[in-house]
Amino acid sequence: MTAPPAWLTVLTTTDSEAKAHALAQSAVEARLAACAQISAPVTSVYRWQNAIESTEEWQVLFKTTAERYDELEEHIQREHDYDTPEIIALPVVRGSARYLGWVTAETAPPAAL
Repeated sequence: MTAPPAWLTVLTTTDSEAKAHALAQSAVEARLAACAQISAPVTSVYRWQNAIESTEEWQVLFKTTAERYDELEEHIQREHDYDTPEIIALPVVRGSARYLGWVTAETAPPAAL
């Protein structure tokens, strides 16, 4: 049995660049993510309330540790204005030791500093 991943990339989307920046900024300020990358608009096509929708969205990728995931998920849920925001965690199976060390240091809970 393999150990669960220590690091994650967490994905969400929102319907404006300003909202994406606010989510990114607040998560990094709270040390729930070491970095958040905002991608240019993407088009999402999905079913919602029995209708097919097409919306322009901004994707936010948060770099964090598995230890901070639950708090990051709660933060996104609280700060997001969608009824059901996309929140998906992807495992980081490999990465440079220096980068992953930086992610770990930057997401350490304040009491651990």
